[in-house]
Amino acid sequence: MFPAAALFSLSFLAIAYGQQVGTLTAENHPKLSVQQCSAGGSCQTLQRSVVLDSNWRWLHDVSSSTNCYTGNTWDASLCPDPDTCAQNCALDGADYTGTYGITTSGNQLSLKFVTQGPYSKNIGSRVYLLSEDDTTYEMFNLKNQEFTFDVDMSTLPCGLNGALYFVEMDKDGGMSRFPSNKAGSKYGTGYCDTQCPHDIKFINGEANILGWAPSPSDPNAGTGQYGTCCNEMDVWEANSMGAAVTPHVCSVQGQTRCEGTDCGDGDERYDGICDKDGCDFNSWRMGDQTFLGPGLTVDTTQKFTVVTQFVTADNTTSGALSEIRRLYVQNGQVIANSKTNIPGLDAYDSITDDFCNAQKQAFGDTNSFEKLGGLAQMGAAFEQGMALVMSIWDDHEAEMLWLDSDYPTDADPSQPGISRGPCPTSSGQPTDVESQSPGATVVFSNIKFGPIGSTYA
Repeated sequence: MFPAAALFSLSFLAIAYGQQVGTLTAENHPKLSVQQCSAGGSCQTLQRSVVLDSNWRWLHDVSSSTNCYTGNTWDASLCPDPDTCAQNCALDGADYTGTYGITTSGNQLSLKFVTQGPYSKNIGSRVYLLSEDDTTYEMFNLKNQEFTFDVDMSTLPCGLNGALYFVEMDKDGGMSRFPSNKAGSKYGTGYCDTQCPHDIKFINGEANILGWAPSPSDPNAGTGQYGTCCNEMDVWEANSMGAAVTPHVCSVQGQTRCEGTDCGDGDERYDGICDKDGCDFNSWRMGDQTFLGPGLTVDTTQKFTVVTQFVTADNTTSGALSEIRRLYVQNGQVIANSKTNIPGLDAYDSITDDFCNAQKQAFGDTNSFEKLGGLAQMGAAFEQGMALVMSIWDDHEAEMLWLDSDYPTDADPSQPGISRGPCPTSSGQPTDVESQSPGATVVFSNIKFGPIGSTYA
């Protein structure tokens, strides 16, 4: 995610989250079934649920309905300092369908981009898979395993991202480590990723109000002094015009609050504790412009199955992660991943440390992925357990050009690695995407995980 200097920025409803628990709106998690498969292909259905990220939720005074945060500004009387804000403000339940455009049916999750509620307009959403207890995150270790899902992203235009990925959040959303966090994973707290986002309003149980600066382009967002970092495995970042699979790693294990140089902001991008560029496999960027898109080999006008395999060096669940493989299934046909077609680069069709090193050299990119541990570090994160995230979002920092267009925009698109998709560099402006494609929806379904070869036919 974000191969150049862009902060992770999701656009969300103009009400934010705290660490107390409110009682004005009931919290009922939408049910979502998934399947755990065993060698030979037999699969057991598990009844699970999803929870909305706390950054989208209504945050209000514990004793009234007065907002603690409105638009992109904190209420100074309720939030004079981080600790007082956490004590004064309650995080409430969510109307998943009416306010956020989130619906489930059996094994299917739909995330609608723009939802006009009775009082406000919501942009995008982010949800996490909860475990059987309906209060803690389902944690995945996918070493020597595969993860499979169906996706319909036919309505997602240039500039949108229907994403499915894993991050190294705390299983309980940080409740046990930070006693001031009373809401926890039941209310979607504790997010982190390798962009070390500063727009998260509560980090480590404290309001992120120090140095808070409202966004100049997003009326609902801002950034605070702190970021929140952790390892991230982007299984799927995509719209109808392109897709990428990207492991990102950090020098730390687990959710970690950062400030200053450690966050890797701006000119210090490669001095931070996380690899913001990652090692991406985007078929278009890797030289095959006929593989994925409308009417192409993987036809994005229709639903298809995405299979991702996490191969270890010794083919055991305890071995070092050594390769990430990708294949697709559509209309009953198994489709092998595309191969790289870049001058000076061998014909790779999977992510290995050798591929990552060769890709970085061919594109002239800084190899922070190798510096921070490469695939072995990604595997170590899975050993700790990673939470499943599904989201739909637009990009106020880089208009999603890093995914589906030429990026950086001031570079020669004929140079290897610059062209990432067919979208024009003028595309992806959030105001345009929100006004022109409010009904855009990503549908994830039929999630399965198990030993390699067990989840697809």
